[in-house]
Amino acid sequence: MNRDGDLRTRIALRYTFAMNLEYHFDSRDVLWIGLIAFVILAIAFLLPIYPNDFWWYLRIGKEIIQARAIPELETLSYYQAGNPVVYPAWLAGCAFWFTQQLAGISGNAGLRGSLVFGFYIFVWLSCRRVGAGPALASGLTLLAALAGSSNWGARPQLFAYLLFGLSLWVLICWRNGDNRKLWLLPVASLVWVNVHGSFPLLFLLGAAAWIGGSGDRRRLAIALGFALGATLINPSGLNAWGYFVDMIGNESVREFSSEWRPPVNQGWQAGLFYAWCLLFVPLAARTGRKLGLGVWLWFLGFGWLAFSGVRNVIFFLGVLAVLSAKLLAPLRAGQTTTLSKSPHPRLNYGLGAILMALSVLFLPGLRERWWTNSPATLSTTTPVAAAEWLRNHPDLSGPLWSDLAFASYVEYALPNRPVWIDTRFEVYPVEQWERYVAISQADPGWEILLEGTGARLLMVSRVDQPRLVEALKQASTWCEQYRDTVAVIFSRQHRESDCQATQVGWGGND
Repeated sequence: MNRDGDLRTRIALRYTFAMNLEYHFDSRDVLWIGLIAFVILAIAFLLPIYPNDFWWYLRIGKEIIQARAIPELETLSYYQAGNPVVYPAWLAGCAFWFTQQLAGISGNAGLRGSLVFGFYIFVWLSCRRVGAGPALASGLTLLAALAGSSNWGARPQLFAYLLFGLSLWVLICWRNGDNRKLWLLPVASLVWVNVHGSFPLLFLLGAAAWIGGSGDRRRLAIALGFALGATLINPSGLNAWGYFVDMIGNESVREFSSEWRPPVNQGWQAGLFYAWCLLFVPLAARTGRKLGLGVWLWFLGFGWLAFSGVRNVIFFLGVLAVLSAKLLAPLRAGQTTTLSKSPHPRLNYGLGAILMALSVLFLPGLRERWWTNSPATLSTTTPVAAAEWLRNHPDLSGPLWSDLAFASYVEYALPNRPVWIDTRFEVYPVEQWERYVAISQADPGWEILLEGTGARLLMVSRVDQPRLVEALKQASTWCEQYRDTVAVIFSRQHRESDCQATQVGWGGND
């Protein structure tokens, strides 16, 4: 090919890549979005709802709406009752309760799916904005979704995912010269500070973009300034930042919460994550394309967060998808010199809409109508039957000591029975967590430690606390009252006749 031909080819390639950066929506985009929606929503709807941080937030949301005030003193745990407590995710709790009242548990399953899907749509849009075609953007988005699906629990952090994705997309647009969307950053900040304590991540994104980005830094600085001011519009004011700092340095959180520990390569999601990280470095070296300082700051900053705590992996995966798209997009652009529209736009629109509609069939309440052995809505760690049995036996007085995961559901289902400890790691001191672990494992001296809790009722997990179950069966001071495949309930007895009397109406099943 002559020199003029080479020049025309290079110009055509640059024009193609520039057009991709401008991101012209086409019917094929709808088809790919429909595919993404079907996969992500189907998985999100089918995943069971785990009790850990869902049910007690449901109760807090109910109390806030009914009292029109956010609780300031501890009421869920009898052992810490009356101590000051903070609920930075108060608005998320209200959203869960409102949804529960409106559409039940199916509604909250739908809310979870919608928030997760919204996050990945913004990841997809960001991939498109850096030049990836719809197929490449969809592949990377689905890869990020599959690798991060272990973090899709029904909890306030779901709202943070959506707002993180929105902020990432806005900053990608800003890097490409589009300042019109910067007003969304203060809006995102205002909502974020009231739904989850991870709102400073917005400023980590924004600061890295400002330092190394190529957009209008003055306008970005103004937008971030308004966003910073918006963080003060919350019930706690400046203390919202104090809560974030306290969580980072909280010894109980760092030592006993598994999601704050570094990730390990266990499970297929972790395998995808580690494989992607390992492949990214040679990908960056092979393409030779400069990502820019700001993008590398995103990679290093959120990469460090991800390898410091499991809870941050999902944020890094969103960033990793966009960075991979930026590296791979020029390779794809070099395969064609023309941009063509789909010859069958109506077919694409129709198939995309059908795929999105089909995902709704996996919602709890709908899937049971066509799927005989469909997965249960609630996880097996939710002690529904045990809590109902205990509700019907008010003669068995508390206080109640329960498994960690059980406590969240008990706090919602049995509000008149406060628990000894639950999944709010920051609320309880290290000494209390150490005692909980020792009792759960039936370590030497567990009976003395349990005696110190003041508990008269126990709801023990057969799966997570088998040693304690066996130890209690052998203990003369505890009587088994109820048993099913999930939980065992024991009551404290003072005489041998106490246990025999209460077992007359024993209704457990195995």
